[in-house]
Amino acid sequence: MARALIIVLDSVGIGASMDAARYGDAGADTLGHVAEWFAERDLPFALPNLDRRGLGAALRASTGRLPPGSSADEPIAGRWGFAVETSKGKDTPSGHWEIAGLPVTFDWGYFPETVPCFPTGLTDALIREGGLPGILGDCHASGTEIIARLGTEHMASGKPILYTSADSVLQIAAHEEAFGLDRLHALCVIARRLCDPLGIGRVIARPFTGTDPSSFVRTGNRRDYAVSPPAPTLLQVASEAGRQVITVGKIGDIFAHVGTGEVLKATGNAALGERTLEGLARLADGGLLMANFIDFDSLYGHRRDPEGYGGALMAFDAWLPALTAALRPGDICILTADHGCDPTYPGTDHTREHVPVLAFGPDLPAGPIGRRESFADIAATAAAHLALIWTGAGRPV
Repeated sequence: MARALIIVLDSVGIGASMDAARYGDAGADTLGHVAEWFAERDLPFALPNLDRRGLGAALRASTGRLPPGSSADEPIAGRWGFAVETSKGKDTPSGHWEIAGLPVTFDWGYFPETVPCFPTGLTDALIREGGLPGILGDCHASGTEIIARLGTEHMASGKPILYTSADSVLQIAAHEEAFGLDRLHALCVIARRLCDPLGIGRVIARPFTGTDPSSFVRTGNRRDYAVSPPAPTLLQVASEAGRQVITVGKIGDIFAHVGTGEVLKATGNAALGERTLEGLARLADGGLLMANFIDFDSLYGHRRDPEGYGGALMAFDAWLPALTAALRPGDICILTADHGCDPTYPGTDHTREHVPVLAFGPDLPAGPIGRRESFADIAATAAAHLALIWTGAGRPV
């Protein structure tokens, strides 16, 4: 029996969706604009292994243009196309849940772009139940910027930093030593409960270390507290069918650990690659592995760093042959993304974009799969490959 892998390149979008203007993202194109940024500066940028799997061709199918540095002549070894998000958001849970066969058809709750942005009932309860002297922030902000701005005051006062973004999220930043990592995680558990009536998708613990703004750095002890999926996902279906499920990176948190099996954590794309290969080496026949490579989004997309984004893409491209070599006859690997985060675009939020769908394996025939009308086609494809009974959304490629 074959195995299935779903690898999410976090935020590697390939062109604005037709409804992007509704989200303020008209003209966004994460991969295309990164490639153009390098070309405009005569800097080397090439993704030969990803292009061999159809990444450049998928972007051209999505936008009508081939990204600089891609070759149209390279034979493509695999099936390639792009998918359109049907979920209402452009956030992490919406994208991942839809990839796993559960489009988000309801509206998440969001916090307004005001100062303060959080309801006083929420913050008053959090202060009371968390035994806090107060809070800082209470606004929309970039995570690194607000830590640099308020980190020193936080350490002196003991007040955690609360902020949000265009996503349905409440983020709490606190110093691992001055505030305490366990205390931060316990505070996020309280916040998760308080956010449930507001329909907020995630509460995120954002621990950091350092002694001053020049040395403050977020650590790998981030934890996401998400709501549980309201219906079975591919992960849950596989688990309940008795299949081995391994999830790498933040996948477990995104699905509130429902059906996520063995969770392999790591910090940074390089370590996530190692853990993915580790999980794949012991994934049983009929098993499912799902991994998220976070650096594209968290380190470079939100920070609007196209050079770093391109470097991370080239590093992943260099790692891809190791993954390919670890595949067995009958395996399928699907590379995709959950949204965009165009580092050349104004602001610091995600961008509403198409995502690549690149499916390959030792026995998988090559060819275009065209435009897919839902990310859920990925789940349907993996379920069919694993001979699982699938009643969720999507259709196999």
